Amino acid sequence: MNEILWQPNSSEVESTQMAVAMRAHGFEDYDSYWKWSVENREEFWKSIWEGSGVLGEMGDTICENPQAMPGAKWFPEAQLSFAENLLRFRGSETAILFVREDGLREEISRDDLISRVAACAAGLRAAGVQQGDRVAGWLPNSPEAVISALATNSLGAVWCSCSPDFGASGVLDRFGQIEPKVLIVCDGYVYKGKGFDIRSKLREVVAALPSLKQTVLLKYLSSESQFENSISFEQLCANGMGAALECRPLPFDHPLYVMFSSGTTGKPKCIVHGQGGTLLQHLKEHRLHCDVREGEKLFYFTTTGWMMWNWLITGLASGATICLWDGNPFHPGPETIWDFASREGIHFLGTSAKWVDACKKAGHEPPQLPQLRAILSTGSPLVPESFDWLTEKVPGAQIASISGGTDLISCFALGNPMLPVRRGELQCRGLGMAVEVWNDHGQSLIEEQGELVCTAPFPSMPTGFWNDGDGAKYHAAYFGHFPNVWRHGDWVQLSENGGLTIFGRSDATLNPGGVRIGTAEIYRQVEQIQAIEEAIVVGRNTSDGDQEVVLFVRLADGESLTQDLQADICKRIREGATPRHVPAEIRAVPDIPRTRSGKISEIAVRNVLHGRPVKNMEALANPEALKHF
Repeated sequence: MNEILWQPNSSEVESTQMAVAMRAHGFEDYDSYWKWSVENREEFWKSIWEGSGVLGEMGDTICENPQAMPGAKWFPEAQLSFAENLLRFRGSETAILFVREDGLREEISRDDLISRVAACAAGLRAAGVQQGDRVAGWLPNSPEAVISALATNSLGAVWCSCSPDFGASGVLDRFGQIEPKVLIVCDGYVYKGKGFDIRSKLREVVAALPSLKQTVLLKYLSSESQFENSISFEQLCANGMGAALECRPLPFDHPLYVMFSSGTTGKPKCIVHGQGGTLLQHLKEHRLHCDVREGEKLFYFTTTGWMMWNWLITGLASGATICLWDGNPFHPGPETIWDFASREGIHFLGTSAKWVDACKKAGHEPPQLPQLRAILSTGSPLVPESFDWLTEKVPGAQIASISGGTDLISCFALGNPMLPVRRGELQCRGLGMAVEVWNDHGQSLIEEQGELVCTAPFPSMPTGFWNDGDGAKYHAAYFGHFPNVWRHGDWVQLSENGGLTIFGRSDATLNPGGVRIGTAEIYRQVEQIQAIEEAIVVGRNTSDGDQEVVLFVRLADGESLTQDLQADICKRIREGATPRHVPAEIRAVPDIPRTRSGKISEIAVRNVLHGRPVKNMEALANPEALKHF
């Protein structure tokens, strides 16, 4: 059992929203509450609706076909508005705090946000947007993106977004599939102290989207920016200035977002998420699993192209101040985000495991953060040594490693303010999520590695994929491996105490000699070496039908891949992982390919090594890195 690094404050734990909810249902421990929540899912999700005070009509039926996976239909009689629930808090308190890396800063009050959303919605309506239409945002992590998304939902239209660093073909791979009526786009973005104008890419995109009726330009780099046949964002909102906010009640499963998979194995999947399931899941996670309270500051470093952006903005429904930060998290140095959190008094700091590891390697000393309650981490497994570093450098803060994804717009496993944090573990399985670990024969495992599965329906399952009439693509994505069971694609281990350890993607596990090991176990050993900035490991097929391990490393400045360094790498893997997984070959590369959400792309490298095409290079933030493999 892993070492306990953090314990909740005994004098405060009973006042957490998780503890209050547990007591309301007569439970004294989380494990019992979790088991009840998955065995009595209809009663549990009804309690989330009622306990969170969701605005709308719930109806009498909680779930039709509650055992169908897929096929269950949650709250079939419900009518609600996602936007209305996010804009329910009024007053002069800050709803959005926005900071850009160049120092640009803006605060938007709750009342001002409501007025801006109403004006934007009226402008979109004047542009012809109706229920069911798609509005696309090619935008930075700015207030205008949040305003546009909420305005879109208030009309019954569907929002989709990606960040401005996407190339034209990447944008078209996404937006081209869903045929937006309106495109809201910035003139450019700021990164590492420089402005990048994207209007040349915009011309290519607009020309290839015949569905567009209106292009709206956000003047993000310069107030003088222009673009042909467009109106400015200011003009769009001015058309609706003074309008009252009207949020149309919609069915529970009405499309809220179209989310896009990373697209590293072909064109991105267009994953449709309903407004009610998204709202309930996020309310559960924010209030119970994070203990976010009204007026607290919730921050996640993200772009509009990553699911965590959608997760972050729902914090408004709990009365939180959502904190948006746009730019490079290491400009001018690793202190940037830490200083931002200290200066603004952030209560919840969300980031990625790779960022934490980079801060650790840079030798950064975070400032005092007396208001910080929790550090959330996702994107890749947070290695035990990063747990150690955060415990030492940010004492008192809960380390909440979380895992889920775009596919469920939420988490399968995450934090819990009532439970201890154990080294290297995600604290618990999410309430209402029937998560298990299975072997290839569908047998449930404890203290053994296997596939992460979910055996019962939950409200934030996708309502489907866009243009997938018979549901074949949707079924193949999650239910093709184990009949009627969601296979998520993570290689994990469930501990006896209910925590989860993630070892990487199951489609990237290494299998030499028939012994599977998650890639995270290799990274954990290799990336502790100061000379190595980053690594990527893949399995390469051999002529005898076996597999050998190949490791690529990106070295720190001034370092070289000497025989001594290679010997050190092999020694650490042999002793820290297993002798069978010592690399057959180690190579140095100047860069490692990653998706636009920052995840390294083992599949792309594996395809290159085997002479197979990488089906969608545009899914990668740095596709040029592949030439080194």
